Amino acid sequence: MRVILHVDLNNFYASVEMKLDPSLKGKFVGVCGSIENRHGIILAKSENAKKMGVKTGMVIKDALKLCPELVLVEAKHDKYISYSNLVRDIYRKYTDKIEPFGIDECWLDVTNSVKMFGSGEEIAEQIRQTVKNELGLTVSIGVSFNKVFAKLGSDYKKPDAITVISNDNYKNLVWNMGVENLLFVGRSTKQKLEKLNIKTIGNLAITDSDFISKKFGKWGETLQTYAKGEENSEVLLDEEHSEIKSVGNSITSYRDLVTLDDVKIVLTILSESVSARVNDYKIGKPDTLTLFVRDSELVSITRQVKLDYPSCLAEDYEKTAYQLFIKNVKGKFSIRSLGVSVSGFNKGDEQISFDSLNYDKKSKLNDAVSDIKHKYGNESLLKGIVLKDKKFMKEDPKTEHVVHPDGHL
Repeated sequence: MRVILHVDLNNFYASVEMKLDPSLKGKFVGVCGSIENRHGIILAKSENAKKMGVKTGMVIKDALKLCPELVLVEAKHDKYISYSNLVRDIYRKYTDKIEPFGIDECWLDVTNSVKMFGSGEEIAEQIRQTVKNELGLTVSIGVSFNKVFAKLGSDYKKPDAITVISNDNYKNLVWNMGVENLLFVGRSTKQKLEKLNIKTIGNLAITDSDFISKKFGKWGETLQTYAKGEENSEVLLDEEHSEIKSVGNSITSYRDLVTLDDVKIVLTILSESVSARVNDYKIGKPDTLTLFVRDSELVSITRQVKLDYPSCLAEDYEKTAYQLFIKNVKGKFSIRSLGVSVSGFNKGDEQISFDSLNYDKKSKLNDAVSDIKHKYGNESLLKGIVLKDKKFMKEDPKTEHVVHPDGHL
C-alpha cells in the first residue's frame, strides 16, 4: 500500500515574516499586498490573529475592527519562494516524488522510503522536526494511502501536528467530516450537495452512484471516488512539474471595479505583465487564457478559453480576457479582484492562422515596450486607458505573482 504525505506550512507568509523579524513573534500579524491601498487585503495571518477572527481575503479595515492590535506587514514574495525551496530541499532527502499544491503545500510519496527511514508517521515526524529546527517554521502533515486523504489529514489538526488517516480509521475519521472539507468541494458544490441531504463525506460516499452521476455528471463521480477513499493518482516526480505550465498575474483593486472601463484598465495592466513574463521566460507561445474574477462578496468564478492563435502579445490577452468577462459577468457588478493567466505553451514553429508578418511586427513592438519598461520602470509607458485612474499607474503586477507549475490532481 502506498504511503502518501501532504505537508502544509502553517500560516506560511506570516511565519516567514516572524522569522525574518523576530520582534513580530507573539504579535497579531497580518500580511498584506499593500498597506496604503485596499488591495492590501489580508493574504495571510498569524495563528493568534486567526483566533481573533482575521481571515484571508479580508479587507484591512475589517481586519483591524476585529483585531485593533493587528500589525500589518507587506508581502515579500521573493522571500516566500526562497523559504519554500528550502523546505522542498528537506523533502528531497526522503523522496523524489514531490508534487506542489501551491507555494506552501506539497504531496510526497514516501512508499519506497519506509525501509530506510521508518513508517509514514515516523518520516512525517522527522520532517516536522527538521523544518522547525532548521528553518524555524512549523508544518501540519497528513499521512495516508492517497493524496486526497493525506490532504484531509494535514487540514485536520493545525498547527504543528501530524494526523494519520489509514484503512482502519478513515470511515470513523473522514466520513464524519462535513462534505465541504473534501478537496475541491467549494461553496457552490457544498450548497448543491446539502440540498440533497448530503452533508458529510460519508453521506457522499454511500449515496447511490447513479444518482450522483445524474445530478453532477463526471465531476460528481470524481468527488464520490474521493469520498470513498478510492482516489489513486500518482504523486509526480520532482522534475516532472519543474517546467512552468502557466504564467499569470492578479490584482485586488484598491476600490471595487463597477464599470467596463474599470475592468478594461485592470485587464490591460494584467495582460501587459503576463505578456512580459511569457517573453522573459522564453517558453513559447501559449494557446489558452484563463480569467479569474472575484466580486465584493468574495464570490469567485474562473473561465478558460482557447486563444484565436498561439500568442505572446498583450493585446491578444487583453481582448480575449475582456470578451470572457462580458460573456460571463452580466448586469451590475462590483469586482474586487481580477486575474489573467495563460497556458498551453507551444515551443515549436507552429503555423498561425493570420498574417505572420503582421504578428512579427506586433511582437517587435511588444518587445520594445517591455524593454522600455525594464529600463525606465512600469510608469514610463502606459496605455491611455490606464490614465483614467491614476492610482492604477502605480500598479506593476509583474513584480507580484506568477502562477507556477500545475499543482493539482
